[in-house]
Order: sequence, then C-alpha cells, then structure tokens
Amino acid sequence: MIKVNFQFLFPDQKRRWSGIFLVLFGLSATANAQSIGYYPWNGLLSVSTNPIKPVWLDVRLQTNTLFGSLSTEILPMVNLSRKENYQVYLGGGIRFNFIGVLANQTNNIVEGYSLNIGTRVAPFKSVPNVRVAFELAPYVVRKFDSGVLKSNLGVVYTFGRKE
Repeated sequence: MIKVNFQFLFPDQKRRWSGIFLVLFGLSATANAQSIGYYPWNGLLSVSTNPIKPVWLDVRLQTNTLFGSLSTEILPMVNLSRKENYQVYLGGGIRFNFIGVLANQTNNIVEGYSLNIGTRVAPFKSVPNVRVAFELAPYVVRKFDSGVLKSNLGVVYTFGRKE
C-alpha cells in the first residue's frame, strides 16, 4: 500500500484554501444550474441559478489561462426589469484565485471586486432560451488602488421556464 503525505504538498494554509475551493466547487455542481453562458472575448464560462427569479447567483470561471492564474467570480444578481424577451440586471461580485494560491503564484485569494450591470436579450423567437448577454462591469483590485471598466459580451442558454 502506498501512503501519500499531503502535508508536504499542501502546507496548512494551502490545505485550508484547497478545502474551501473543493467545497465551493461541490456546492456549485449540486446547485442544479439553470443557465450556462460563454463570453468568448473574455474567456469566461458562466453557470448560474435561475436568472428568471428576482435574485439569482452567477459563478464564472476563467477559461483562457494557465491553471496557476485560474480566476473564479461569484456574483449575486438582482433583476431590475424582466420581460419575456429581455432582462436587465445588477449585481456585485468577488473575484477569487484559489489555484494561484495553491500554485504559489499569489498569497491573496481575493483578487478584486466588480459591479455588474447587464442585459440578456432573446433575439430569436424560435429559440427563446438562447440569449445574447452584454454587461458593463467596473472592476477594482483587492487594495482599491487600481481598476478597469470591463465589458462582457456572450451567449447564454437558459434551461426551461421555471418561475
């Protein structure tokens, strides 16, 4: 029998953060995602709870990067206006870098904060669950000493019509 001692692979703090990452990942997998989206120019994969509800949660994973700088964003959202063919929403979020901490590329698990305002529009009546998403998202780094105005453009598919 081979025995692996993870203490040498993950010192105490890194084991704690890896545990937190695994718990968050497990929770998102069991949350029964209600929509999935992709923002190709930003390399973001989005999985969210039911965006038709007044309040919903969006989790985004960076897909165009090495594992050492893989970022995850958790964004609670509130629908400001919602009709059958569009919705306007507002939310704020925190950007984490769990893998960067594990790979010794950073000591800070929190990278920054964002405020997202966006819309999802269903341009095709034949496929109303396919939506085009556009967002403006001011983003500041963890210490609030710099920031950038990000924009996200992507495609979202919403599963079913559950109210």
